[in-house]
Amino acid sequence: MPATAMADDADPRIGLGAGWLDAQQAASGLELLAHQDRPEGFYQPSNPGNLSYANSDMAFSGKYAFVGNFNGFNIYDISAPSNPVLTTSVVCPGGQGDMSVYGNLLFMSVEETRGRLDCGTQGASGTVNPDRFRGVRVFDVSDITKPVQVAAVQTCRGSHTHTLVTSKNDPENVYVYVSGTAGVRSGAELAGCANTAATDPNTSLWRIDIIRVPLAAPQNASIVNQPRLFANPETGALDGLQNNPSTPQHPSGSNWSPRPVTNHCHDITAYSEIGLAAAACAGNGLLLDISDPANPVRLDEVSDPNFAYWHSATLNNDGTKVIFTDEWGGGTGARCRTTDEPSWGADAIYDIVDGKLKFASYYKLPVAQTTQENCVAHNGSLIPVPGRDIMVQAWYQGGVSAFDFTDSAHPREIAFFDRGPINASALVTGGFWSAYYYNGHIYGSEIARGFDAFALTPSEHLDKAEIDAAATVGFDRFNAQHQPKLSWPASFELVRAYYAQALRTGTLKANTAANVRKFVDRAERFKDGPQANAAVAQLRAVSHQLDTSVSAQATLAKSLNDLADALDRTA
Repeated sequence: MPATAMADDADPRIGLGAGWLDAQQAASGLELLAHQDRPEGFYQPSNPGNLSYANSDMAFSGKYAFVGNFNGFNIYDISAPSNPVLTTSVVCPGGQGDMSVYGNLLFMSVEETRGRLDCGTQGASGTVNPDRFRGVRVFDVSDITKPVQVAAVQTCRGSHTHTLVTSKNDPENVYVYVSGTAGVRSGAELAGCANTAATDPNTSLWRIDIIRVPLAAPQNASIVNQPRLFANPETGALDGLQNNPSTPQHPSGSNWSPRPVTNHCHDITAYSEIGLAAAACAGNGLLLDISDPANPVRLDEVSDPNFAYWHSATLNNDGTKVIFTDEWGGGTGARCRTTDEPSWGADAIYDIVDGKLKFASYYKLPVAQTTQENCVAHNGSLIPVPGRDIMVQAWYQGGVSAFDFTDSAHPREIAFFDRGPINASALVTGGFWSAYYYNGHIYGSEIARGFDAFALTPSEHLDKAEIDAAATVGFDRFNAQHQPKLSWPASFELVRAYYAQALRTGTLKANTAANVRKFVDRAERFKDGPQANAAVAQLRAVSHQLDTSVSAQATLAKSLNDLADALDRTA
């Protein structure tokens, strides 16, 4: 199957100068609007790659970005994306710092044994410590300047990541799927924890934890299920999926790192609107039915001999495709070298056909990185360009890449941003942990350097009209692993985006194209004045000039008529 070819030597990302906060930069289709260094208390000047202070995942609510860190979290006011303002810093060590937000509640993953119930910085020594916390914290952020922890749900393996799941049939609760990847804690510290074989029905391995959070009483959050998603449906064996790598060594000839052994999930993305979730579970990718959030059901599973570690997942807006990422090297290794195949440490794109996952292609950052740069596929989200499947994605020190996978068999990069390595002579862990689109802009959480804000810029791959139409999609909140349904209001921006796409197909006759542009411009001038009815007539008239037997023109015609209907209702 096609894999993305590496870019040639002319790519501006090649040879960028190194530096912690002053590395050289290269970009295409993305403009860096602002950068904020990590604040005091969230970095170690003598060791910028110290993972105890690493920036991690992000969530968004209203005008705020919540940026996780292994030492706590920071909240930025992004009402002016070109000037993010640090609003609140909370020191609360425990590792990972995965963030989600829902209403006035902020959720945070805690995995490391140093985590404490009281967010203290003194750690929690010993094998058994009553003050230790590993699981999911819940903060009330009604006062954004003073988050208050209102719940702390302990789990046996801590929380490496978590996923919010909602249901229109259960609006009083939100569910949290907890993916724990670390070792199992002692049963003497948390009752019921057992680091035992799959023959033990009570083992803490081969499961996820599901927390139910009553929105009216979040302090009562508790685990309500621990489903065995990997079980063999015929034998009942708990370890029913991949328990050993498919070959003694990775296809590169190196040892497996990490090992693709499915006794946990690393990350789950829930698309609650359509009742589906995609789960990346170490050795397998899963498709889940989550129509009953407390009781997910496995629909399908896939494996891949090239994948070292199934890390995360993103569905397309139609729910007909899934992108799974492979975190070969665990995120701290250089895995985008010239010697690394495009199918290693990459995305795997699957079509969903009759409820089953069907492999389509790989996508990998199409330019080699140095041995001083940790680089592999990591977290991203959809960019809401109508009519296209486009994703923006972090690649650690490989930077940020936006790519089009509308044709799932032939994905292609359309924009990027990159910096040189942190250190020119040694690998210092850093780079983008996450890159997410939110309400018109792209934001990046950079492990060692801080927080970035970007704007998309027009190019041969992405028209200004498409960028403008994407910006009409707005959310009150955004959590990448609680994937929202995208919808576009009838607008002139949407019409012009579909017009740009119809032009790109080469099927529009020159006179028809000129008429569409002229009539749409005229309708926009007329829409708010005494000629509002004429604006509606202009849009309907020009829609009839299109050849609706051509898909792109049919979509354009529909958008013209939808806009005419919307204007007619307000005239």
